[in-house]
Amino acid sequence: MRYKLDNAKYPLKLVLGACIFMILYGCSSQPSSEDSTAPRQAAGGRFYGGILRINETEYIKTLYPPAIVDVYSYRVANHIYEGLFKFDQTNMEVIKSLVDTFSTDPTQTIYTFKLKSGVFFHDDPAFPGGKGRELTADDVKYCFTQICKQSPDNQSFHLFDGILKGARAYYDASSGGKKPSFEVEGIKVLDKYTVQLILEKPYSLLLSNLARSGCFIFPREAYEKYGAEMKFKAVGTGPFILKNIDENNSITLKRNPNYHRKDRFGNQLPLLDGVYVQFIREKRTEFFEFKKGNLDMMYRLPTDYIIEILEEAESDPDGGISKYTLQREPETQTQFYAFLNIHPVFKDVNVRKAFSFAIDRKEILDRVLNGEGYEAGLYGLTPPSFRWYDIHKIKGYDFNKDSALYYIAKAGYPMGRNFPKITLDLNPEGERHTLVATEVQRQLKEVLNIDIDLNVVTHSDITDKCLSGNYAMIRLSWVADFPSPENFLWVFYSKRGNFKLGENTYPNIPRYYNPKFNENYEKALAAPNIEEQTKYFMAAESIMMQDAPIIVLWYDECYRLLQQHVENLPNNPMQYRDFSEVYLKPKADNTPKTN
Repeated sequence: MRYKLDNAKYPLKLVLGACIFMILYGCSSQPSSEDSTAPRQAAGGRFYGGILRINETEYIKTLYPPAIVDVYSYRVANHIYEGLFKFDQTNMEVIKSLVDTFSTDPTQTIYTFKLKSGVFFHDDPAFPGGKGRELTADDVKYCFTQICKQSPDNQSFHLFDGILKGARAYYDASSGGKKPSFEVEGIKVLDKYTVQLILEKPYSLLLSNLARSGCFIFPREAYEKYGAEMKFKAVGTGPFILKNIDENNSITLKRNPNYHRKDRFGNQLPLLDGVYVQFIREKRTEFFEFKKGNLDMMYRLPTDYIIEILEEAESDPDGGISKYTLQREPETQTQFYAFLNIHPVFKDVNVRKAFSFAIDRKEILDRVLNGEGYEAGLYGLTPPSFRWYDIHKIKGYDFNKDSALYYIAKAGYPMGRNFPKITLDLNPEGERHTLVATEVQRQLKEVLNIDIDLNVVTHSDITDKCLSGNYAMIRLSWVADFPSPENFLWVFYSKRGNFKLGENTYPNIPRYYNPKFNENYEKALAAPNIEEQTKYFMAAESIMMQDAPIIVLWYDECYRLLQQHVENLPNNPMQYRDFSEVYLKPKADNTPKTN
């Protein structure tokens, strides 16, 4: 049975009547009562107080902004740090954050940003007396210069490469840890609160780049004090302060009492006392903890229970209005396997095409995932989340045994004979990725007579393998940093193709190179309007898919459960979360929700 929603947002409420088995689970210590106050009435029918308890299935890699490449780290760092801009979680539009006003010149290459005054960094021992100081334009210059510097902990240079004037020159001059004798030409401090960015050429996505995690602002003092320890020593201006890290178990964030924003009712933000993030990998265990009331939100449901939960929601005589809130949203996320395109086996496009034709994606979505996905991955990497970008015009790969056998024979392995053993690296995310990988393993054996090994590792190990190229075939998903097809296609863009094993080529994890793809991608970035941009992006994606550098598996759909007392936490296709205006109703208040 398959469940698919065609509109953007369908909140339901439901009773979870699924039969839950008891699981013994040793939880890490919960926040103490002193961390949370009783709900206090705020203006506009809102409430102060309480701790929002959530879970992530994978532990964070790093909280240092330029080094963040995984969604788990991003979803924690986003509440500690801020950029000049951020996203509106209701519609994913770029909105101002640390910026008060900004302007561009007639050439669209000079951007002038006036910062908010009265924004302070979190109190931290990095500052004299432990008191956080005011944010200034020099902080922006410092952070953006860090992005332009070669270093092992900088994975964000792509945000300015070829975009910000002088960024490449500074990057090249900083190789080997050298300190350039000059500054980045395109970063100018005009006064205490005003910074100017000068671009090489017009770039329509600049503000989106400035809203991404690599451009979060942190103080020089923190980096000078902590250095590499900023992996877990986070000092920002955001609504929450990093209080405690219990490695691999939990992260506790506490309310920033000096936060600079108020809501539209005049309430000082944030409304919550804190956020408690657990790291429970097993989805059924997480589900059980949610049922017990130990979690306020659950993202993704255990595959075993999806159909039962949805059937109960649809058959509820009260129209689905009951104990919990179910939010469903097509996501800007695609699940796929990447080939290392410079691998001795997978550098042959015929092998890649044979694998692509051998996978029955519809069978995986319907039988293995019980329909927990928006659509089978029969097209490109870009998901069906952008109304102006019709992915169904991109020719991908559907299951075709004859084509699979044709291409594997063309590669020199008729009926899979003499094909070397290949390992697929994956992280489990509960168990769904292991279940999918096991099915893919079965299908490749049945169709191509090829054996692959499965290597289940942590998400941190997956990240390391991606950056170093230490894999043959690897499970990945790509979640948009901002709502545009560009954010998916830049994964395949590289100005050169002579990749070396062990070299970090992020974000081009597959190590893919095609000059025709590059040409269309660059034309799209320079396009004067979205229609022209879309034409070139679709041409680029079609070229890429013909080369089969990845196996697109499915386009995700978000199933998210909330406890009924959680308010003002809208769902969105990017799973972008802003907890600054989330509040918790007193649990005795059973007033019907209006969202």
